[in-house]
Amino acid sequence: QVQLVESGGGSVQAGGSLRLSCAAYGYIGSYYCMGWFRQAPGKEREGVAVIYTASNTTWYSDSVKGRFTILQDSAKLTMYLQMNSLEPEDTAMYYCGLGYGSSCRKYWGQGTQVTVSS
Repeated sequence: QVQLVESGGGSVQAGGSLRLSCAAYGYIGSYYCMGWFRQAPGKEREGVAVIYTASNTTWYSDSVKGRFTILQDSAKLTMYLQMNSLEPEDTAMYYCGLGYGSSCRKYWGQGTQVTVSS
């Protein structure tokens, strides 16, 4: 069984920065998809940034391109999301997801809240 544990959320003013972490425990194999998702109240969960280890590529949603960076320490099975120039629209519960193939949604962390005030 894979367990994902997020940390690093909090409250920040617009323009500020936060760094989220996600640690993976258990056997996950060599090729997987690991990413960050977020869900604001009343909205569906949406992808924010993803790493595909098989192709060593990343994907970002248009709304965070140029502001967020996804990083991975594969040796420690830890993934990070560096969030800069935060906007009130970034306020949401952020989840770490892991999966295989093109989907990163097989396993979920418990979520960490990010609140950006104007």
